[in-house]
Amino acid sequence: MNILVLCTGNSARSILLESIFNTLGAGRTRAFSAGSSPTGKVHPQSLTLLGELGHDTVGARSKSWDEFAGADAPEMDMVITVCDSAAGETCPVWPGAPVRAHWGVEDPAAADQPEWDKAFRTAYFTLEKRAKALLELPIETMSSTDLSQQLKRIGEIA
Repeated sequence: MNILVLCTGNSARSILLESIFNTLGAGRTRAFSAGSSPTGKVHPQSLTLLGELGHDTVGARSKSWDEFAGADAPEMDMVITVCDSAAGETCPVWPGAPVRAHWGVEDPAAADQPEWDKAFRTAYFTLEKRAKALLELPIETMSSTDLSQQLKRIGEIA
């Protein structure tokens, strides 16, 4: 199942969840991330934390959601927004009409540098709990309606 994780800057939360899904999904999920107004670089604390937790960060980059709206883009099964501004924006039409959900998490990049470690860990572990909850479900065989309901429920896990 292909999952696109969206945020405005695509430098922190969306990068974290993309990596979490690609690591925990063990071939069941293939995640991508993008932003409506990408910063053009991954936040250094995202890379530090992911590296410390054993994630592969090779290829992690901040990119526009336009890369995933074209005819040659992978077809998405789910689109998950992780920041409130991206959730409220008008998104491109995604090929395949994927199920959409919002899993808002406070922006760790907005924290002062001395608080980065705590802020990024808090965001990471919240997103990890949600990803694990989703991956416990038979997502490959669920109807769009059931998947949508479960994504909404999971998005409320703190």
